[in-house]
Amino acid sequence: MAHSTMNGHHSSSKRLYKVVLTGGPCGGKTTGQARLSTFFENLGWKVYRVPETSTVLLSGGIKFGDLSEEDAVAFQENLLKSMMQIENTFFTLAETCRKNCLVICDRGTMDASAFISEEHWEGIMKRNGWNPVDLRDTRYNQIIHMVSAANGAEAFYSTEDHACRSENIELAFHLDNRAAEAWVGHPYFDVIDNSSEFDTKMRRMISVVCQKLGIDTGDRLKTNARKLKFLVRGPLPEDSVFPNFQDFNVEHIYLRTNSRKMQARLRKRGKNGHHSYTHTIRKPEQLGQIVEVKTPISQRDWSNMSAQADEHHLKIYKKRRCFLHNNQYFQLDIYQQPCHKRCEGLILLETYSTLSSEELQRRLPSFLSIEADVTGRPDYSMFNLSLRDEWNVTNKFCVNIAEEADETACGSCPGSGLNMHLHRQSPLLASSKLSSSHHAHLNSLDVYNPILPTHSELISLKPFKVGFEDLDDMAERGIDIPRPTSVVKRPVKVTNGFCAPEH
Repeated sequence: MAHSTMNGHHSSSKRLYKVVLTGGPCGGKTTGQARLSTFFENLGWKVYRVPETSTVLLSGGIKFGDLSEEDAVAFQENLLKSMMQIENTFFTLAETCRKNCLVICDRGTMDASAFISEEHWEGIMKRNGWNPVDLRDTRYNQIIHMVSAANGAEAFYSTEDHACRSENIELAFHLDNRAAEAWVGHPYFDVIDNSSEFDTKMRRMISVVCQKLGIDTGDRLKTNARKLKFLVRGPLPEDSVFPNFQDFNVEHIYLRTNSRKMQARLRKRGKNGHHSYTHTIRKPEQLGQIVEVKTPISQRDWSNMSAQADEHHLKIYKKRRCFLHNNQYFQLDIYQQPCHKRCEGLILLETYSTLSSEELQRRLPSFLSIEADVTGRPDYSMFNLSLRDEWNVTNKFCVNIAEEADETACGSCPGSGLNMHLHRQSPLLASSKLSSSHHAHLNSLDVYNPILPTHSELISLKPFKVGFEDLDDMAERGIDIPRPTSVVKRPVKVTNGFCAPEH
């Protein structure tokens, strides 16, 4: 069997990744499929390209505009069944392929919902025993919305090269928004807008796939995507103020590990009795970069692995609200009871972005009261927020990578350049706009006040490449880790004086 690391070379396990390219007319999906396919084939991967089912059917003489409402609903239902059968054919081939395999779907199951009313869509779901968690969240590893040229690049909008498309620019803009909204709620959803010229748009699209897979692209793509986290002051506005959104109940459980240099956690995410389950491992390798291995698991796995919960951590309960605003995908985490008092009333907004700080500021939701950028702040790390004990009495508070020879140091926090065993008698850097309960916990952190690295030390951090050999080493030491289907690897970002990753 062929093996690969996250860089496309040989290791111990084949990898399968399913990605959907969606979007409105003239967004670059066809070119994107070709570019993405070529890139991964050059890495030695097998690539399958699933054709757009609607194009196959419409090219046979069907004109969607000529259909009655009843016929249009029946058409979408049959289109969806056909799409799933075609996809399943490719998925089955990919599962038996002996090489790393990327399956690129031209649109996916949820796109059908963009062309009919919500009432009719719910009827289709009910008749067939389907639910959004299965169709949207667990069927594909990643969704990429290629924004139509009708939204931000109007001068380049055209339907001349597409025999089945005739939308004017206003309809194309509407359909693009509908297609994006159909996927709101998927845990790994990226929006590639028209803020750059077309070739850069293609490289940004390839980059977000590589980042989710942990593939080091060197300087070839240069997009500098980063995860950002913002503190939001409550109470939240009425639901009607938000754009179209999806709410989920999320539960996190931290697990015991054999090394303080590694974190392991479970996530349960869903609504209306339907859930997806994920096992995540975060492991530091060197300063400047982390490895995060995400593995979809079954409900039975979740139940069994929950027995390994770390007694030093409380469960984390959140309501997660997902929405699109200004072509940017946001996740709003609203911490729920039961929780530690430091989490009471806590609301955090997260997004991934390649935009400049100035442009991102313009895109942040104006209907939310955003208090501070807390990206990389250890006091907003979910690992630390979930600690059962007060921060000033526990040795579990995570700030840095442990030194090789110092097993007593905290090593759970991958990628930080801070050393929690070097202290200053000065308060931890924090915003003055924090909640009173959070301030109280910061003030108790005397023994954890770190000496920050100098600017020259921070910019000297170099990215590096890692492989799946680490998982083999963990398995040999008796740590039971399912093989991953998705790996995320990101450089550490420096924000507010801290060099620490998101948790």
